[in-house]
Amino acid sequence: MLKKTISRFRLISYIEGISYLVLLFIAMPMKYILLQPLAVKFVGMAHGVLFIIFVIALAQCMQKCSFSLKFSIKLFILSLIPFGSFIIEKEIKKLEIKNKNK
Repeated sequence: MLKKTISRFRLISYIEGISYLVLLFIAMPMKYILLQPLAVKFVGMAHGVLFIIFVIALAQCMQKCSFSLKFSIKLFILSLIPFGSFIIEKEIKKLEIKNKNK
């Protein structure tokens, strides 16, 4: 059950991070350079929904997987940074390795 919760969180984190990059590096230039504001509307909406799902998945991991508050805040802050989802992946792997060695 714990492995399933963490796996789901990792997948959501990855997808949310990709949507953030698409928003920043594809949709925003389309809006301001190509004057196509519709791209930001749809990609922004999708990213917003994915971000809410990310926060819910993080809360589930805090509860079921005993993520500390400090660790969870770190992951949340990383989700706000472009390419932060890849750092989140590294942090989760380090945590899994650490817990495996116990």
